Amino acid sequence: MNDKSDMMQDVKRVDIRKVEDLLQSGKLEDCTDKLDSILEEVDFSRIGSLVIRLYVCMDIYVAAHTFAEKIGISNEAFCERFGIADDIGSKLMNTDDTIQFLRKMIYDCIMWRIGSAKESGKSIVAKARDYIDMNYMNDELSLLVVAEAVGLSPSYLSTQFKKKYGQNLSEYIAAARIAHARELLCCTSKMIYEVAYDVGFRDYRYFSQIFKKYTGQTPRQFQTNANVCP
Repeated sequence: MNDKSDMMQDVKRVDIRKVEDLLQSGKLEDCTDKLDSILEEVDFSRIGSLVIRLYVCMDIYVAAHTFAEKIGISNEAFCERFGIADDIGSKLMNTDDTIQFLRKMIYDCIMWRIGSAKESGKSIVAKARDYIDMNYMNDELSLLVVAEAVGLSPSYLSTQFKKKYGQNLSEYIAAARIAHARELLCCTSKMIYEVAYDVGFRDYRYFSQIFKKYTGQTPRQFQTNANVCP
C-alpha cells in the first residue's frame, strides 16, 4: 500500500509545464530525449500499473491535444491519429508501448507546429505583397512599413519574400510602381511628373531613372512611343 502511495506521489510531480514548453518550442531532433527526461522524473519506466501509466499519459495527452487545437489541428484529425481519451488505455498495455505512444504524439505535434508556422509564414508573405499592391502610391512605403503592417520582423520578411517571389521586397515595390506608371502613361493624358507622384515617387529625376531601369526607356520616350504624348 505504501509503495502504491509513493508511486502516486511521484506521478503528481510530473511537470506538465515542461511538456507544454517542449510542444511550443522543442526541436524535432531532441524531442524524444526531452520527453524521456520528463518521464524519468517520475521513474516512469518502473511503473507496472496500467492505471498509473494512464494517469501520467492522460496529462500529456490533454496537453498535446490542447496545443494541437491552438495551432489549428482539428479535434477529428488529432483523435484519428492518437485516439480519443476514453480509448487510449488500449495503447498502454506495457511501459514500452506507452513510451512509444507518447514519443510519437509529441513528435507529431511538433511536426504540426513546424508545418503550421511555415504555412502561416507563406500566408503573411502573400499578405505583404497584397499590402504593397494596395499601397504602392505611398511614397513612404518601405520594407519597414510593410513589415510593421503584417507583423513580421523586417529581416525575416525580407528573407521570406525573396524566397517566395524571387526578388527583394524593395524591388517588388519599384516594379509595382513602374507597372502602374506604364498604364498611366499609356492610358491617360497626365503629365509625367503627375504620373510619378501618383505612383509614389516625389522626385521626378529618380522616377525617370527607375523607369528607364525597368523599361529601357525614359518616361518621355515611352509616352511618345505609345502615341499619347500630351
